[in-house]
Amino acid sequence: MIAGFIGIFGEPINIVLYFMGYFVIGGSIVLKAVKNIFHGEIFDENFLMTIATVGALILGEYPEAVAVMFFYEVGNLFEDIATNNSKKSISALLEVKPVFATIKMASGTKKVDPSKVQVGQIIIVRPGEKIPLDGTVVSGQSMVDTSALTGESMPRSIYQNDAAMSGSINQNGTLEIKVTKIYSDSTVAKILDMVQNASNKKAPAEKFITRFAKIYTPIVVAMAVALAIIPSLFTGNWGEWISRALVFLVISCPCALVISVPLSFFSGIGAASKQGVLVKGSSYLEALNSVDTVAFDKTGTLTKGQFEVVKIEPVAGVKRQDLLGIAAAAEQNSTHPIAQSIIKAYNDDMSQYQVTDANEHAGHGLKAIVDGKQVVVGNDKAMSGINFIRDNGIGTVVYVSVDGKFMGSIVIADEPKSDAQDAIELLHQRGIKSAMLTGDNAIVGRSIADKLKLDNVYTDLLPEDKVNIVEKLLATSKKKNKKVAFIGDGINDTPVLTTADIGFAMGGLGSDAAVEAADIVIMGDEPSKVSKTIKIAQVTRKIVMENISFAIGIKVLFLILGAFGFVGMWQAVFADVGVTVIAVLNAVRLQFLK
Repeated sequence: MIAGFIGIFGEPINIVLYFMGYFVIGGSIVLKAVKNIFHGEIFDENFLMTIATVGALILGEYPEAVAVMFFYEVGNLFEDIATNNSKKSISALLEVKPVFATIKMASGTKKVDPSKVQVGQIIIVRPGEKIPLDGTVVSGQSMVDTSALTGESMPRSIYQNDAAMSGSINQNGTLEIKVTKIYSDSTVAKILDMVQNASNKKAPAEKFITRFAKIYTPIVVAMAVALAIIPSLFTGNWGEWISRALVFLVISCPCALVISVPLSFFSGIGAASKQGVLVKGSSYLEALNSVDTVAFDKTGTLTKGQFEVVKIEPVAGVKRQDLLGIAAAAEQNSTHPIAQSIIKAYNDDMSQYQVTDANEHAGHGLKAIVDGKQVVVGNDKAMSGINFIRDNGIGTVVYVSVDGKFMGSIVIADEPKSDAQDAIELLHQRGIKSAMLTGDNAIVGRSIADKLKLDNVYTDLLPEDKVNIVEKLLATSKKKNKKVAFIGDGINDTPVLTTADIGFAMGGLGSDAAVEAADIVIMGDEPSKVSKTIKIAQVTRKIVMENISFAIGIKVLFLILGAFGFVGMWQAVFADVGVTVIAVLNAVRLQFLK
């Protein structure tokens, strides 16, 4: 091909070299165009490039035909490089996939596929190895690197009885972990599934470009045909006008739009993943641009979810330890943070209590049969029909009754997360209102809301009440053509996550149901990342609009110039490939967003 351009051989040989170069460089494009025609996909960029370059060859414009294919492939190369760079941050999440698990056996240890490990088995994780499954540390302590999951660069310490998250890397100590979830239900498996399906839900802008290309391409082909035929009928100069029509086709190729818009969203999702935020589809990233209200759950979302018993208030004749023991016995199989704090505070042998028929009631508490007596542990709603003494302490108040008789109350306190106030402040800086939805009483809810400077707080809510509040917020925002986001972490937040326009789940402490129902998952449990994700969404939209405006503007200008013969095939190559490369490089800027 180079020899053909230089012209060191005679014309017949040069023509052969041009044709060889054309099919080496553009053969795959021609083949793809032919295959697409048989699949009913006629009017795409491959078809336009093939028609334009084959026409150029027929007219004897060999260097131009080869150059068009060459620079088109250069444009594709830039696209591939940009896409691979965008994928790296997402692929980092895929790299957390464990290769093996080491099971502890009576005869020693055995390496197996993580999918073969059962709940309750003990696995050994040595320094430098990935934690293959979710579990609880039963022996050892270590520092673990969770950066691939949470985006947090600082390792964290885990000790006996701490939860170990699959996909984390054990750094310096040997850990024995009791498996609590099979591999398909583990954190790492769910992350892999979410990442691999992130491109399935397209943003409106992407759908528009797809529809636009399907309409635009046949129109420009028809215009090119008209440009070749109509003026030629009057002038008789068929070669001139066919050449202009071919130039017109090359310029009209919608590569810049078709490539750069999806790539921009893909880059945005990659930028979010660097922050430890998994966006399940570009449609959710686009929707974040319209959010004007963000509603938060309280416990585990804005607060640490690490409750401590700060007050025990038994009625006369009941000992403090007995009140705590009855409550702990009833709650012993519950995974709720409040229940765990009561069990931790009791810190005694519960085998003295015989517990049967324990049932949790969302938004109320728990009922159980303890030593043959019906025990109710819960909030004031759980005390319906029972004469109880209301406790106005600052914190979550748990009331206890036995066979319908009030036994006393336990007050449990929870503190806001370290970045919770920053999270609210960052939203306010963007003009976004904040609200907190909690099942706690007004005293507790208001105290947290005042600390964090929330705009609104709704207290004493059952799960269905939270749905009703979010529906009201949705109705208000819809009038302004805006959207509502909800951030939660518990299984009781699942209905609200699906009701809101965009649902965020806290992926570290959050329940599996919440992570499954959410549109976006924050792996580090940091509420401030909501605002960071909105910033990424806003920059992504800005770049998408820049690329659309730039590509269409240049296309229209060059199409007009091409139709009047002011630009040739070389300028057409710039209008197509050059614009594509510039748009791709613009999209790649998202990868450097912090």
